[in-house]
Amino acid sequence: MRELKVVIADDHPVVLLGLREMIQRDEYFTLAGEALSSSQLVEQLQLHQPELLITDFNMPGDDIYGDGLQLIEYIIEHFPGVKILVLTVMSNHLIISRLLELGVAGVIAKSHIREEIGKALSALANDRGYAPPAAAAISVVTNPKVIDERFSTLSPREVEVLRLFVAGNSVGDIARQLNRSVKTVSTQKVAAMQKLEVLNDHALLTYCIKADPFE
Repeated sequence: MRELKVVIADDHPVVLLGLREMIQRDEYFTLAGEALSSSQLVEQLQLHQPELLITDFNMPGDDIYGDGLQLIEYIIEHFPGVKILVLTVMSNHLIISRLLELGVAGVIAKSHIREEIGKALSALANDRGYAPPAAAAISVVTNPKVIDERFSTLSPREVEVLRLFVAGNSVGDIARQLNRSVKTVSTQKVAAMQKLEVLNDHALLTYCIKADPFE
């Protein structure tokens, strides 16, 4: 079996050090490059064209590449040949499900990195994907009870804001339609996102579209 070139990326040098040591101990992988930000990561991918990328989910981003789902989607689109192993501190089932839907090779919780990284690398070396134990659980968006419980915590005004947002309206549009200030609508949207445990607009839209709570 030939060695696979790997690029690792994390904005925490200590995490990079740990990853570097693990990669260098594994006979099936060779470390090609390291990155501390999304811009550095894209540069390393362009330079080395690795077979595998191990990257943190949240890193310092920029207007071009961003971070989180935006960065992962960019990499998948522009570097389709690279397998992606995502490291994250989050346990949000929606985010994990979305990452796997996008086609990443695996997801590892940083809190379990020492127990799981070896299993993940072994799976990838043998051309298999790796899903964390959390991904085997029922996704929050497929569990009607959990969906109902979370939406029941929203106020009527928060539900109004979400319904209009999912329909394609901007915060400004919603403010005009509901005769509220932009600040008020923004606050209500953020409060709803916190109650639903979603981190950004993309995740909010995905959650609401799959859950379809407004029918």
